[in-house]
Amino acid sequence: MSDISLSIETSIKKLNIELNEMQSAAIKAGKNHNNILLLSPTGSGKTLAFLLPLLDNLKNNIKGTQAMIIVPARELALQIEQVFKSLGSGLKVVCCYGGHPIKVERNSLIESPSLIIGTPGRLADHFRRKSISAEVLTTLVLDEFDKSLEFGFEEDMKFIASEITSLKKIWLTSATESKDDLNIFRYKVDFHKINFLSNKVSSKLQLKYLRSEGTDKLLTLFQLLCSIGNESTLIFCNHRDTVERIGDLLHEEGIDHSIFHGGLKQEEREKALVTLRNGSCKILLTTDLASRGLDIPEIRNVIHYQLATTEEVFVHRNGRTARMFADGNVFLLLSETDYFPDYLTEEPSRYELPSQLSLPEKSDWTTLYIGAGKKDKISKGDIVGLLIQKGELTKTEIGIIEVYDFASFAAVKRDKAKTTVKLLRNEKLKRKSAKIELSR
Repeated sequence: MSDISLSIETSIKKLNIELNEMQSAAIKAGKNHNNILLLSPTGSGKTLAFLLPLLDNLKNNIKGTQAMIIVPARELALQIEQVFKSLGSGLKVVCCYGGHPIKVERNSLIESPSLIIGTPGRLADHFRRKSISAEVLTTLVLDEFDKSLEFGFEEDMKFIASEITSLKKIWLTSATESKDDLNIFRYKVDFHKINFLSNKVSSKLQLKYLRSEGTDKLLTLFQLLCSIGNESTLIFCNHRDTVERIGDLLHEEGIDHSIFHGGLKQEEREKALVTLRNGSCKILLTTDLASRGLDIPEIRNVIHYQLATTEEVFVHRNGRTARMFADGNVFLLLSETDYFPDYLTEEPSRYELPSQLSLPEKSDWTTLYIGAGKKDKISKGDIVGLLIQKGELTKTEIGIIEVYDFASFAAVKRDKAKTTVKLLRNEKLKRKSAKIELSR
């Protein structure tokens, strides 16, 4: 690692990780090239691959915003913010996205941060309001840039690029090799390409299918979930209303699950991902919004309730399972009239449902909602202290805690949760009254 700078080395040691081949290549390229196109599969570690070189270029003695990262979804913005803070630079970072009051962000931007992360629409709004100064902004990262274009953000991205007149470094990242050139800059940009898409990770991905009688696949899905049991599972649908319809069925049948799609409020989307990460919910019903770019843990099963419209979407969905050297299952649910899509390179094997089925067991964990967060000066340590001292929990009965701007979520043992909520009913968190309840 002699070719990696001291600040990057320090961050790597702090995280206690080893860089993979792609990340090492990206860091090396960042030292030798100004404009980089990084192509690498979902879950391969692209965030660190561009954050470490970016951090190496940020200067403590420069006042003003030096770098900006544009992302297609607010969850991805929050995820990158969290990773950046974990690097321990001490530099100020502000996250900008829709779904919460813009006034909060404008106040945070009064004293310019070194790094701004955000979605195209909200960032463009800040530029129009003159909330962001780009005088010393020299580095721009477009993470999952093709997804931003797919979501219709091209005009906003063009506007933002036109406002940044001092650019020296541009990073583009994607999990897909786009056939079209990105044309949002005032001048032609030649990119040094780092392509790891062809490097297939050795895995044990099992492709299977089930065929339903008739056109309604809800019963087949229910039976499959009972067969799978309490394993982490993503169910992909093409439409929000399908997600909601399946969610209603699973609720009626007593199967714990969360739903995730673009029509939900910010707090609902945060909660869905939190419960999946902390293990209190093992099933996530989602649109393709969750197929890439989000912080989702290793998934055992991917179910295509509705078939992906393209091979690209199919690959991204499946990329959520069988990462590294773990094994995983991909299930295709077909009606009587469905057929295998042309993009399949191999025919899946038929999955036979067992004769005896039972509902999946509930997780040992459940999630508490706490109505206070970072903006209330609340930390994970504050929450742990409250749960132990007033909630009468032990350390082993507390799981993953995540703190957001105005809310927090804590995993606790399911058999202790109701008692803990009762004990905390009239307690204050850092002298502040905060609603604490079982997350719905």
